Amino acid sequence: MQVEQFSYDNKIVKLFAYATVLWGVVGMLAGLLAAIQIYLPAANFNTAITTFGRVRPVHTNAVIFAFVGNGIFMGVYYSLQRLCKARMFSDLLSKIHFWGWQLIIVAAAVTLLAGYTTGKEYAELEWPIDIAITLVWVVFGINMFGTIIKRRESHLYVAIWFYIATWVTVAMLHIVNSFEIPYSALRSYSWYAGVQDALVQWWYGHNAVAFFLTTPYLGLMYYFLPKAANRPVYSYRLSIIHFWALIFIYIWAGPHHLLYTALPDWAQSLGVVFSVMLIAPSWGGMLNGLFTLRGAWDKVREEPVLKFMVVAITCYGMATFEGPMLSLKSVNAISHFTDWTIAHVHVGALGWNGFLTFGVLYWIIPRIFRTPLYSKKLANNHFWIGTLGIVLYVVPLYWAGFEQSIAWKTFTPEGQLKYQFLETVTNILPMYIMRSVGGLLYLTGVFFMCYNLFKTIKAGNLLENEPAEAAPLPKVIEAHGKEHWHRWIEKRPIQMLVFSLIAVAIGGALEMVPTFLIKNNVPTIASVKPYTPLELQGRDIYIREGCYTCHSQMVRPFRDEVARYHGEYSKAGEFVYDHPFQWGSKRTGPDLARIGGKYPDSWHYNHMMDPRIMSPGSIMPSYPWLLTRSLDTTSTPAKIRAMQTLGVPYSEGYDKVANADLYAQAKAIKDNLKKDKISVKTNAEIIALIAYLQRIGTDIKLKSTDENAVSRN
Repeated sequence: MQVEQFSYDNKIVKLFAYATVLWGVVGMLAGLLAAIQIYLPAANFNTAITTFGRVRPVHTNAVIFAFVGNGIFMGVYYSLQRLCKARMFSDLLSKIHFWGWQLIIVAAAVTLLAGYTTGKEYAELEWPIDIAITLVWVVFGINMFGTIIKRRESHLYVAIWFYIATWVTVAMLHIVNSFEIPYSALRSYSWYAGVQDALVQWWYGHNAVAFFLTTPYLGLMYYFLPKAANRPVYSYRLSIIHFWALIFIYIWAGPHHLLYTALPDWAQSLGVVFSVMLIAPSWGGMLNGLFTLRGAWDKVREEPVLKFMVVAITCYGMATFEGPMLSLKSVNAISHFTDWTIAHVHVGALGWNGFLTFGVLYWIIPRIFRTPLYSKKLANNHFWIGTLGIVLYVVPLYWAGFEQSIAWKTFTPEGQLKYQFLETVTNILPMYIMRSVGGLLYLTGVFFMCYNLFKTIKAGNLLENEPAEAAPLPKVIEAHGKEHWHRWIEKRPIQMLVFSLIAVAIGGALEMVPTFLIKNNVPTIASVKPYTPLELQGRDIYIREGCYTCHSQMVRPFRDEVARYHGEYSKAGEFVYDHPFQWGSKRTGPDLARIGGKYPDSWHYNHMMDPRIMSPGSIMPSYPWLLTRSLDTTSTPAKIRAMQTLGVPYSEGYDKVANADLYAQAKAIKDNLKKDKISVKTNAEIIALIAYLQRIGTDIKLKSTDENAVSRN
C-alpha cells in the first residue's frame, strides 16, 4: 500500500500553548485581585475600571475563555492531527483562528473594564464581540472538520467524539443565548425577559461549564492520559456509554441553578432529576481515566505530568458528584447564594481544568521543542504548591458557605432574625483572607511552571513541521463481518455531528418551548409597569457597575428571606420587563428585590459615595464617580425603541418625549436630596441609579412580613 509523506503543524500548537500560559497568569491575577477586594475595599482603588463588579467578570471570562479556551485549542490542534494522521486542514484558518481568538480576548477585557456588559453570567460580552466569537468558532469548526474529513485513519477515536460534541453544542448555546437587541454600537438588551431569560441564561451557563470546561477536557484526558502513561484506555465500551449519556443528560440540568425561584416548578424538577442522573456518566469518565493507570502507579510517583492528571481527574470526580448533590432542593436551600457554590466551582476550575492544562503543557512543550523538561523537581514543586493552594482555597469557602447559610436562617427564641446581614459578611472575612492565600499559592505554582517551560523552550528547538507518514484512507470504507453500530458512526464525522446535535438539542427544546409558548407558565401581574426612562437608565448603570455580581433580586419562599427582606417571595410576573433578568447567583451583599422605598434618597446617595458611612464595616466599594458623571440622555430614545421592539408596552412615539419625563423625575429626586442638604446636578448618574433602586419591588402590594414569615422549604 502506498504511504504518504506529510507533516504535523507544531507552530500553531506552540502559539496556543504560549497564549494558554499568558492568559492563565492574567486571569488568575485578576482572580487574586477580586479575592482581595472581597475583604479589603481599598483594593478597589476607588476608580470605575478596578471595582470588583468589573474585575470579577474579567476574571471569569479570562480564565474560562482565554486560559481554558486556548488550552482546549492547544490540545485539540496537537491531538487531532495525530489521531487523524493528517495536517490541519488549513494553515491559514489555523492562524485566523488563533489571532481572532486573541483579539476577542483583548476586546473582552477592555470592554468589560469599561463597563460594557450584558449582565448575564459567563455571557457578559456585548453584541459585536458575540458576532466575532461566532465567526471565529465557525473558522475553528471548518478547520477541525476539514482535518477529520481528509484523515488517514478510518475510525474516530473517543477524544474526537468529545471535540465534535463540544463544537456543535457551544455553537448552539452561544447563538441561542446571545439573541439581543442593540441600541448602540456597543450596548444591547437581551431578547428574553425575566423568567424566560433566567431559563435560557442558565441553560447556557450550566452547559458552558459542561461543554467548554468539561467535554473538550475529557477529550484531552482520553488522548493525553494514555499517552503519558503509555497504556490503552481502560474501557472502550465505557467511553461510548460515558460520551452519549453525558451529552444527552447534561443539557437538561441548567434549571438546578434556579431552584426555589420564580421559575415554574416543573422546570426546576426536570433540572433536579437530570442533575442526579449525571453522576453515572460523569463517574464513568472519571473511572475510565483512573483505571487507565492500573499497573502504572509507580510511573505516577515518578512523572509530574501524571501527578497533575490524576489530581485533575479526581477533582473532576469530586465536582461531578458534588454538583448533583447541590441540585437537590434540600441541599440547594443551604448552598445557593453562598460561598459553598464558589468553592464547588473552583474545585473544578483549579483542579480539573487547571491541573489537566498544566499536565498537557508539561507533556507537549518538551516534545515539540525536542528536549527534556528542564526540571522535573520544579514541576513536582509546582504540583505540591498548587495542590496545597487548592485545599487552602476551597476549604475556607466551604466553611464560609455553611456559616453564611446558618447565620441567614437563625432566629432568636422570640422569632426575630438573630443576625443582621452585614454580620453574616464580616463574620467570614478570615475565610476570605485564607482563600486569597490559597489563590496566591496556586498562582506561585503557575510562575514555577512559567520558568520551567521557559528554560525548556530555551534549551530546545521548535520542530515547526513534524515529519509523519501514513497510508491514505480508502475512498470506500468497508466493514469486515458484523459491524458494531458505534464502529459505523465512528467512521462518519458528519453523522456524528448530526447525532450529537440531536442529543443536546432535545433537552433544551423540551425545557424552553413550554416556557415560551404556554402563557400560564409565566403569569402576568397587572400592577407591574414598565420602567420609567430614568429608572431604565439607572438599571443600565446598575448593570454596568456589576452590582449583580454581589446582589440578588430574588426572595425565595423561606421564612428567613421573607422576614429579612420585608415582603413576600418573588413572583414570575414581577420580572416581565427585565431585559436581562437580575436574579443573581451570589449574595455578598443583601438581596435587593424589595429595596424600593426602604430608605430615603439621601441614604442611597451617601451609601454610593462611601458605603461605610451608612453601614460601618461594609466591604462594598465606593462609587464617587456616579455623583459627578453626567447621564447620557441622548441614548434614551434608542433604549425606549429597543424596549418597544422587545414588546415592552411604551406608547407609540414615546421615545420622542421620554427625556421630558426623565428630567421631571430626576428633578423630584434632586429636590428630595436638597432637603437633606445634598446638592447634586439633575443629570448626575446617581440620580438615575437612585430612581431604579427606589423602584425595585414596589409594583406589587406586599403583605406584611408577619403574615408571610412561613417556611415553604
